[in-house]
Amino acid sequence: MKSHSRFTVGMVALGCTLTASVGALQAQEAAVTAELPVLLTSCGQSPGPARVRFFLNRLELEHEFLEQATAQDLVDRLEAGNPFKSIVIVTGASLKGMGAAGVSIQEELARTADLIEEAKRQGITIIGAHVEGMARRAQGAAPGDNSDELSIDAVCPESDLLVVRQDGNEDRRFTIISENLDIPLILFEKNMELGDVLERVFTN
Repeated sequence: MKSHSRFTVGMVALGCTLTASVGALQAQEAAVTAELPVLLTSCGQSPGPARVRFFLNRLELEHEFLEQATAQDLVDRLEAGNPFKSIVIVTGASLKGMGAAGVSIQEELARTADLIEEAKRQGITIIGAHVEGMARRAQGAAPGDNSDELSIDAVCPESDLLVVRQDGNEDRRFTIISENLDIPLILFEKNMELGDVLERVFTN
């Protein structure tokens, strides 16, 4: 399992750690914690980060939301003496969102790769999230459009933790990444359970 100076993974019984308040929550029998402040961003400019931001605000967890966060943003916070300790990168591409932001999927992938590289250099915990279910897994996409899957490939294998809405894992896409790379995976069933996941990850 990956080790991390700010990332603690303890093997415990699932029933004792995660299901007390989230009935359908699942995990790789791991209690996972991360530290604040957290940077929230997107790989693909989907609406997903807005859901995560809602709960971060509701829980009053120290965070900053930057739709197109860059490696330089991490460097600037480090030099200012208040570095980010965690980063949540929400996967799932929206052609409409990228169009509004004036970026292509290739530019999103390049930005994200640089961001992850700097996060690892600083020892920042990387949380890859997919919170929109199968609706964001290229359903209704134009023929040949695999931008959703590209965003997943760019983030999830490089993450320290995966947080995924269960119906987005119908094909076990995230389970396979988790098992092959020994990355803890938290699955939640309903949108409102995302708040419970974030609370447990950031306040334990």
